[in-house]
Amino acid sequence: MPEPTTRPPAPRKRPTIRDVAREAGVSYATVSRVLNGHDWVSPESARAVQDAIARTGYTANPHARSLVTGRSGSIAFLLTEPQHLLFEDPVFSVLLRGVAQALSERGLTPVLLIAGTGDERARVLAYLQGRHVDGVLLVSSHAGDPLPGQLAATDVPVVACGRVLGLEGRISSVAADDRAGARSAVEHLLASGRRRVATITGPLDTPGGVDRLEGYRDVLRAGGAGAELVRHGDWSRGSGEAAMRSLLAADPELDAVFVASDLMASGALAALRAAGRSVPGDVAVVGFDDTGLAATLDPPLTSVHQPLDRISREMVRLVADGIEGGQPLATTVPTSLVVRASAP
Repeated sequence: MPEPTTRPPAPRKRPTIRDVAREAGVSYATVSRVLNGHDWVSPESARAVQDAIARTGYTANPHARSLVTGRSGSIAFLLTEPQHLLFEDPVFSVLLRGVAQALSERGLTPVLLIAGTGDERARVLAYLQGRHVDGVLLVSSHAGDPLPGQLAATDVPVVACGRVLGLEGRISSVAADDRAGARSAVEHLLASGRRRVATITGPLDTPGGVDRLEGYRDVLRAGGAGAELVRHGDWSRGSGEAAMRSLLAADPELDAVFVASDLMASGALAALRAAGRSVPGDVAVVGFDDTGLAATLDPPLTSVHQPLDRISREMVRLVADGIEGGQPLATTVPTSLVVRASAP
């Protein structure tokens, strides 16, 4: 005889808002108000709804909610740099981690977008104009890039990490005080007895590149540091190494260098080592960022600390405010110098 067959159990029906309302003993509208964060619900009703959600196992259907609210619940983390820098430069990965955590606490989902080429920018703009996200966190914008202006012309709130050159009044921003941080680095080098202080800048079409160079020049203009010794990098390790070699060829007697990022400073240290220069004995080195990289270099790198976790949280706060109709704002957070062996 054939063995009797058994039917698999029917799938458990997904709990609905009406199930939660029935369990809590409140109306459908009250549950909806609690789920959407409205204030006009009594504490007792709110507790009853939350308890009913726990008992029933209800979870919101994000697609259905987006149809009602017109929002996706997603925020874009938009990096306008080549893809390899996301993994090479710790600043970007630390920012992404902080943003993801801050968004998670608000029930929002990050979407990573990279626009380092013209084709990528076109695809990203089309995606954002399709309202697939509720806001944009713009990281590492460059002057002359049309994308920030195109984003500012949409109704999608945009918050930049660092001011957007030429669009300061139209795009919200959160930035470290780059200029003051650079001044503190150069002043520290002079106070330690260095006299021929060079700098390796970031790209001068970025606010960090511009402001950190201006901080270096502020100190030189104040006197006591001699002529400018400037070379430019692109935030990459290789550019820092090449710039350091060029500086040594131009002025073999230089005794200090302020480098506008820790990653470029790691390249500068390699160039100094290859040239037989000791650090800090022959040349003192100060970087900028104070990510985890600085403490692992040989020797450990003195660096200007920018509070990336705080910057991440402020960016998320401003984009959430923009979604609710807030106006563009610019926030600047202070830096501090962390002294290590490369420039005691």
